Amino acid sequence: MTQADTASTVLTPSLMTPEYLLADWQGHRRLTRRVIEAFPEDQLFTFTAAPPMRSFGEMAWELYGVALYTLEGLVTDEWPNPDWTEKPPHEKAALLAAWDELTRRMDAELPTVPPARYQEEKALFWGTMSALTTALYAIDNEIHHRGQGYVYLRALGIEPPPFYER
Repeated sequence: MTQADTASTVLTPSLMTPEYLLADWQGHRRLTRRVIEAFPEDQLFTFTAAPPMRSFGEMAWELYGVALYTLEGLVTDEWPNPDWTEKPPHEKAALLAAWDELTRRMDAELPTVPPARYQEEKALFWGTMSALTTALYAIDNEIHHRGQGYVYLRALGIEPPPFYER
């Protein structure tokens, strides 16, 4: 059995229900929101631990964009190539407002996705994968960048929120 076979065997609706996926994803999003909140306003979009790395504010906007892209793809079953050229505002309040609105949308719209859609293979700009794998990628990407946020907060002398309190 190949790694791809194992992944498709493991990622079945019987092991991860859409309700569980939503609850897990929103738990990660709540924690990431607290990391965003922990940054001082003047450091969220300016501080980087090791240039040319991005600021955590820029990474958080990426997380927002990937989650929005994934939500819209799951709901509409349309997966166009995303346009990442638009630069969002470098304001903490704008980021948190957009984050909160997307959280509400996810709560309202993800339950409308037909469960079978999660297993359908999709040709995306980064490769062909199931819709569930795409959602899990969005979560993994968030965890990865949130970890960078933890390092940045510690470098600023700020205690990050406990990772286990989601």
